[in-house]
Amino acid sequence: MRVLPLGCGTTSSAPSPEPQTSKKRLMDTIENCGIATGAIWPVAPAAPARTLLDILVTSAEAYPHAPALEAGGTVLDYRTLMHEVNEFAGRLSAYGVGNGDRVGVRVPSGTLDLYVAILAVLRVGAAYVPVDADDPDERAAMIWEDAQVCVVLGAGRSIMPSPTVRPGGRPSWPTPDDDCWIIFTSGTTGRPKGVAVSHRSAAAFVDAEARIFLRGAPVGPGDRVLAGLSVAFDASCEEMWLAWRHAACLVPAPRSLVKTGTDLGPWLVERGITVISTVPTLLALWPVECLERVRLVIVGGESCPPELVERIASPQREFWNTYGPTETTVVATAAQMFPGQPVRIGAPLDGWEIAVVDEHGHPVPWGGTGELVIGGVGTARYLDSAKDAEKFGSSPYLYSPRVYRSGDLVRAEPDGLIFVGRADEQVKLSGRRIELGEVDAALQALPGVRAAAAAVRKTPAGGELLVGYLVLNPGAPYDPAAARALLLERLPQALVPMLATVDGLPTKTSGKVDRNALPWPLATSGPDPSAAGPRPTGTAGWLAEQWEALLGMPVGADGDFFALGGTSLAAAKLVSVLRTRCPGISVADVYAHPGLLGLAAKLDDLSGPARQERRVRPTPRRVGVIQFLVLAVLYTISSLRWVIGLAALDNLTFGTLRWAPHTSWWVILAGWFLLSSAPARLVIGAGAARTLTAGIKPGSYPRGGSVHLRIWTAERVVTMFNVASLMGTPWAGRYARALGCRVGKNVDLHSMPSVTGLVKLGDGCSIEPEVDITGYWLDGDILHLGALEVGPESRVGTRSTLLPGAKVGAWAEVAPGSSVLDPVADGEYWHGSPARPSGRPANGWPAPDHRRSRIWDLMYGAALLGLGLLPLIAAAPSLLLLYPLIATDKTLIPAIVQTIVATPLLVLVSLATYSLLLILVVRLFSVPIKPGYHPAHGKVAWCTWIVSGLMNGARGTLFPYYASLFTPVWLRLLGAKVGRRVEASTVLTIPKLMRVDDGAFLADDTLIAPYEVRGGWLRIGASRVGRRSFVGNSGIVGPGRELPDNALVGVLADAPERSEPGSSWLGRPAIALPRVADGGDPSRTYDPLRRLMLARAVVELCRFLPIVCTALLGDVAFGALQDVVDRFGLATGVAVGGLILLGLGVVACAMTTLAKWLLVGRFKVAEHPLWSSFVWRNELYDVFVEEVAMPWLGSTLIGTPFLNIWLRSLGVKIGRGVWCETHWLPETDLITLEDGVSVNRGTVLQTHLFHDRVMRLDTVHLQEGATLGPHSIALPGSLLGTAATVGAHSLVMRGEELPGGTHWLGNPVAAWPSDGPEDQAQHRHSAGRHRSGHRSRSRGRAPARQRVGV
Repeated sequence: MRVLPLGCGTTSSAPSPEPQTSKKRLMDTIENCGIATGAIWPVAPAAPARTLLDILVTSAEAYPHAPALEAGGTVLDYRTLMHEVNEFAGRLSAYGVGNGDRVGVRVPSGTLDLYVAILAVLRVGAAYVPVDADDPDERAAMIWEDAQVCVVLGAGRSIMPSPTVRPGGRPSWPTPDDDCWIIFTSGTTGRPKGVAVSHRSAAAFVDAEARIFLRGAPVGPGDRVLAGLSVAFDASCEEMWLAWRHAACLVPAPRSLVKTGTDLGPWLVERGITVISTVPTLLALWPVECLERVRLVIVGGESCPPELVERIASPQREFWNTYGPTETTVVATAAQMFPGQPVRIGAPLDGWEIAVVDEHGHPVPWGGTGELVIGGVGTARYLDSAKDAEKFGSSPYLYSPRVYRSGDLVRAEPDGLIFVGRADEQVKLSGRRIELGEVDAALQALPGVRAAAAAVRKTPAGGELLVGYLVLNPGAPYDPAAARALLLERLPQALVPMLATVDGLPTKTSGKVDRNALPWPLATSGPDPSAAGPRPTGTAGWLAEQWEALLGMPVGADGDFFALGGTSLAAAKLVSVLRTRCPGISVADVYAHPGLLGLAAKLDDLSGPARQERRVRPTPRRVGVIQFLVLAVLYTISSLRWVIGLAALDNLTFGTLRWAPHTSWWVILAGWFLLSSAPARLVIGAGAARTLTAGIKPGSYPRGGSVHLRIWTAERVVTMFNVASLMGTPWAGRYARALGCRVGKNVDLHSMPSVTGLVKLGDGCSIEPEVDITGYWLDGDILHLGALEVGPESRVGTRSTLLPGAKVGAWAEVAPGSSVLDPVADGEYWHGSPARPSGRPANGWPAPDHRRSRIWDLMYGAALLGLGLLPLIAAAPSLLLLYPLIATDKTLIPAIVQTIVATPLLVLVSLATYSLLLILVVRLFSVPIKPGYHPAHGKVAWCTWIVSGLMNGARGTLFPYYASLFTPVWLRLLGAKVGRRVEASTVLTIPKLMRVDDGAFLADDTLIAPYEVRGGWLRIGASRVGRRSFVGNSGIVGPGRELPDNALVGVLADAPERSEPGSSWLGRPAIALPRVADGGDPSRTYDPLRRLMLARAVVELCRFLPIVCTALLGDVAFGALQDVVDRFGLATGVAVGGLILLGLGVVACAMTTLAKWLLVGRFKVAEHPLWSSFVWRNELYDVFVEEVAMPWLGSTLIGTPFLNIWLRSLGVKIGRGVWCETHWLPETDLITLEDGVSVNRGTVLQTHLFHDRVMRLDTVHLQEGATLGPHSIALPGSLLGTAATVGAHSLVMRGEELPGGTHWLGNPVAAWPSDGPEDQAQHRHSAGRHRSGHRSRSRGRAPARQRVGV
């Protein structure tokens, strides 16, 4: 039959419109479907329908003499190419091949014949079915059978008819609906699946790419396009039609060069290649010098490393990353890559539709991760109808009737999709989802690695580990530590596997890696360089066994714990095991000696704390009786304040209410002066404390004995009269002298002195805020008490601790957050817990200058009065609203009812008024505050003291504002610079000096930009927390310091003077940690869905309820007292007022207990992302604790058996005779305190961690007689053995176990220096000091701070 001349029957080709960038189509889709917004892209129209032959003809007619194909030294121009194609098509027609037939193509790669054969098949209206010439015959036969090919084209343009399938079509020009190719993809069952693509889809793909590449100078005649991919790979279609769509020349590369990879680089230069479409692995092998003439680089088929973009992309060369399953015609999305930007797979081509959906098929929100579904003009079809029905369907969110479920997980970002991995290769490790495909890609990119795969394995100890199996290139050098370092640069730490080398990877019949067949345990695998050399012996051999049990890897003499995959949690678990042999080993020792031999030597040298048999007696029950009587007296005194306040309110009604009797204003003013004025509080607090502690000497005393109870009572009295508000003022030194402390001239005292009076402060010394100079602490059933001395002109930094008997020499300096155990010599600078000599920081203080004016005595006095009036001023609008409501009530009961009904509104008004007042005052007094050195008794210092005091107080009075969505807004209103998506808890700062960048996290009790005092000077400086950085509980970012982006400062740690982005720091002094940055689901951590933000806001609005509950209790208290006063007079009101307040306190605690069980139920070991209802409900319960239970009763129960009773009702497992001086037990059901345990003041039993925005809960267990020292923190999973002692200001690491009968101190904990607290205390008191029949054991630590639960 006659063959039609090439060019007949072509469809018209309209010019391509400009690509759409508007999201109008997206909004139309949403409106038409009636759905919520989600990750659905706008649809741009596809190019007009045509065929691939139409495209070729258009170029050939425009540029007939332009080179079209060059191979083997031969160049065909477009006219010659069409002649060759027509001639071969005529031969096919002679075999009866025509429209609708399928023709197999198995022609050697890199030859002219291959491309002429393909075009000839298209010319007769048939579809070509390619098989690589190097593929096995069995695979080719299977494909021919499944595709029902009628002829096979081979080398030399041979034609081999099929013995089973006869041609059935008629040679004709194809239509857009005809198939143009059928390409087989690997199947999960082991049999490849054929995918048929129509001319309409293929031509739309070619035209869509033409719209986006090189818009300024499009590909055209003169460009030379590399053809290096097998035609059995659909990306080869991109190569061919990039050339022929633009009348450029296709230049096939010899297969031998493609296989070697590196040799192809010089060939590109030699052939003048200007356009390349390839895979990243091949591109990475070419020197960038070989790409000087290349104008366009397109990659796809696998993950593109960011390093490749950095190296290849340039202003002279466009670099595009593409993505597309074979089932959606080669490419569905594309993104232009630029150095320094995330690697994306981009947005859909014109005519393609995409959406990112969850497991239910609903669109995820922007920023969420889900499966990519694809529709539009590019959807192909499977030859297997069952497979087609399985993978293709419809979606109400896309126009296309056929939608392909890709099985690929992507993150939906408006700037373009980011590929995450395969849904069918997602596994969970320690509760975290991990994409094995992402790990595979990183492993395969390692130098010298030929192939790699990752798998999750169980260790002999029962843990789960991620293992990376590497097949090395023959003779390639391999350094496990270097490989791990590279992986840490490319993957989150949780995704970095332990590395093992193997000879090969087992595969399934499909050709995919069989992960289940990868060798385990690794001792049976091939040689591992990390385990090379003879087996270690002795201590090193025993240590290697422990490593292998924990890590599941063979360990050699040169093994490195962290290079083999050890983490901070694994280090804590290892130390717990090592302590069975060497009790003195610490987590810090593992960081300092990560190598096997180095750590073994440390074990041999270390003489840890010897275990001591010690029986700790529970606190005697009689103590509770005495404490109850003390509390009754204190509450009675407190009721006097209530009665005076009530009398003042009654007087303000001016006799209009019959049930509100008048009291002499002189009586009221006298009562206020005696109970509330600064001078009276100073005198009463100091007088009571000095009377109670008279005659007490340094020494060791029984817990619950008379000395201990006298000190406890003195502390309660001082707390009740709020003497702490005087600190930092000229009144502070006078108060300390009144206690009996020896205070020199010009002392700057910003912390509470010891109620025992056993403190000596030298001339001109400075004690910064929150320093513990109480001089005592509990060790089991023994109270250690000692004298303290701070020398002239010395400085003790904020949040430091001076243990009993500590001495700081003249002109010495103790850095913030330190714990002083040994004497600090004159002029030295000490830092750390325990404190040790350290290099002095760079900032130099001016020469001491203690000049001060008496006017500041008056200014501080006025400020104390003014600050005290702020709550009263805030309450005034509510009182004005309340009065008209009750003015007509002739009896008390209706007035109380009216008040209760109006309470929610009145609370809202008072809260808003107080918040506004606080904002105005903080803003006003922040104006003079500027970084630098200022006189410690001048205007700037006065303003700084006011602002700091208000900010500290706000953490209590406005507690619901913190750890909420409102917190960043609140901090901005106060003057701080706070970025987007910042999570901040009870941070303490001078707002004007704080900057927190996007995505940062400030945990509880963080201290940012605190002021410093020394030598009559005040130093203030701005502080910054970088983007997505984390500051842990009680962490400090000092003045003038910056925490860089993605950095981490752990619990009880300081931001170092200098650190790098992405670094992690723990302890005091800070030590660098291996980076632990677990990404988690962004939609639940950093980029929440809008519905989650709304849900969280609704829950957080419920924080108003605890405040209302507190106000209602206040209504009842005032009502009950008013009734008693009306009936029996003021004296009786005072007498019974204490019982009323105690009763309401019990009700407050019961309310909180009920709220706990209703809101969160029983706490369990688990993980919860930040954006989950559990976290929000837990925070709401915490507001009940801080706003209801603690103000009414809980704070006065510290150290009593009544606190234990309440904690038991919350779920804490508490034994007999426990002495607990803290309520910071966040997840109560996870805490166990056995008989006789001592938990000192300011301690946190930290049952959760939040450093990666995932809340991880675990238990904290203190066995019988164990002690946790003042202001220490025990992290989740920690255990203190029987009678184990942890000293002051210490950190017990996550998962760490301390053996019974041992003593620990430090941050992180290590063996107690020297002979332990008992012998050290005995030595310090040996000069004739009191022992009360007990051997002394050690010292004390800082005043209680705000909660540190998160």
